[in-house]
Amino acid sequence: MTGPFCEKIPVYQAGEGGYHVVRIPTLLVAPGGTILAGAEARHGRGQDWDDNEIFLRRSEDGGKTWQEPVRIASNATYGGGPLSNFAMIADAATGEVHALFCYRYSRVYVLRSADDGKTWSPPREISAVLEEYRRRYPWVVIATGPGHGLQLRNGRLIIPLWMSDGNGYDRTALRPGHRPSDVGLIYSDDHGATWRCGDFAARTTDRFRYPSETAAVELSDGSVLFNMRNEGKEHRRLVTVSADGATGWSEPAFDEALLEPVCLSSMVRLSWPAQGRSRVLFANPATTERLTRPPNHPACDRKNLTVRLSYDECKSWPVGKTLEAGPSGYSDLQVTQDGTILCLYEGGGALNGSAVQHQGLLLARFNLEWLTDGRDSLTREPQ
Repeated sequence: MTGPFCEKIPVYQAGEGGYHVVRIPTLLVAPGGTILAGAEARHGRGQDWDDNEIFLRRSEDGGKTWQEPVRIASNATYGGGPLSNFAMIADAATGEVHALFCYRYSRVYVLRSADDGKTWSPPREISAVLEEYRRRYPWVVIATGPGHGLQLRNGRLIIPLWMSDGNGYDRTALRPGHRPSDVGLIYSDDHGATWRCGDFAARTTDRFRYPSETAAVELSDGSVLFNMRNEGKEHRRLVTVSADGATGWSEPAFDEALLEPVCLSSMVRLSWPAQGRSRVLFANPATTERLTRPPNHPACDRKNLTVRLSYDECKSWPVGKTLEAGPSGYSDLQVTQDGTILCLYEGGGALNGSAVQHQGLLLARFNLEWLTDGRDSLTREPQ
């Protein structure tokens, strides 16, 4: 039996390489076991529309040490403006890693690696795929992920995405707004050779206000649950389920157990029922306090990053533990081949309501014993 442990390792630091801030974590355990940590390095003031570039680091010892960062997408290649919303999927059937990103929230590219992220194929643009959504909704802004995508047990690859017509309150003369927003996805049934649009998973309504960045998990019956950021007055996470992960999404509903400060969350399966017990992990800043936000701002403070555990396919979340009590924002969860839980997250900095103040990205490495205070282990039944 392994004793409880939790350690935190800096992976990216704000200010390095002349970048104002490094944000938007993307974490993946590659098929060969290598850990891949992606991020947006942001110039200017560190805002969404600044000159942002995408970097990747690799770890071959479970996240304990890291190789030097490698620039995956640069402004020198694509031009000024944001390269963003990096999302990766490990394809267990082929041993490949698929990575997607966006340029200026309007063009989408995909890369492929057959050697756990050491080398990558030239980027291939798949923006034309998204025209299927434009026939149903006049989007001008579209964004993949961010965070890791999902491969189902039947081999289907899924990348959640969100889109906006650009006419929301955050619009400026040169930059379309990210609101209002709807949630959709692209999927592939041929190991990334081709991609298709799925049905809309959630649309903006008076109650379901601005669903956007989405975490996904496959349930034990093969259906897929989307857990979505939103700006509803309930300040709870929004969930919907599809039998095949692409079509026929259920009416969205708020999960009363999961607070929503308006921030990216992450989900990952730790174990299946056949492995002894179903366990699904969820992480986000669990707070609805608004001590630093301006009046009438839709979001809450980003702090108190909390990891939760469900034993009943996301119906309830009886276990929860604070991973970072102070300023903490976006996060991405993964599980290594030996069952170690990884969480790459924005942390540190000043608590002023602005995510760009985070000092960088930290990797937390911990186990189930730490999360449950010794009450559960992957090697025995929970007490």
